[in-house]
Amino acid sequence: MSAPVVHIVDDDEPTRTAMARLIATDGHAVRTYSGAADLLEALRPGEPGCIILDVQMPGLNGLQLQAKIAESDDPLPIIFLTGHGQIPDSVQAIQHGAVDFLTKPAEGAVLLAAIARALAQDAAERQARQRRRELQERYERLTPREREVLGHLIAGQLNKQAAADLNIAERTIKLHRARIFEKLETDSMAGLTRIAIELGISPADTSK
Repeated sequence: MSAPVVHIVDDDEPTRTAMARLIATDGHAVRTYSGAADLLEALRPGEPGCIILDVQMPGLNGLQLQAKIAESDDPLPIIFLTGHGQIPDSVQAIQHGAVDFLTKPAEGAVLLAAIARALAQDAAERQARQRRRELQERYERLTPREREVLGHLIAGQLNKQAAADLNIAERTIKLHRARIFEKLETDSMAGLTRIAIELGISPADTSK
């Protein structure tokens, strides 16, 4: 995987330059942009990093860009840094997942600490998304009948109960169960349940 990149989006050139120098001195790769359009054009899918974002800019403002970034498959964490910070802006930014909302001029140590948190968050979220993709790929190996059986298993039913509900032989349920465990790469009901929770799979309604 490529090294994380800290993206700085600010229409004030001296501010961009000063921040880039500070962040590079701390050992990070840095790219700078004068506006949202430049960032959106330059972002590379799957590349780790974070974004330092001004709120007030020509074109898309910081909050609008935050919403745009959130639509991507691998959204990068955002640190807002602004000289025009208002309480409603900061509340909206944090509610929509911003790592921090700092007012210019931010102390170097405070900014670098926020970057460290943002990069750690990006790594954790990237790992979680990768695991979910892998689990989804495993789930898609299941046949429609196996998915149906899975719903009954995670509802806590015994083989014979699932067989009765689905009107099939208990031996057939056991065969489906074995294939489900194999395809989802787990060897216990606890593991199966955790996978179902991570994928948002609901138990079958067995109350009928």
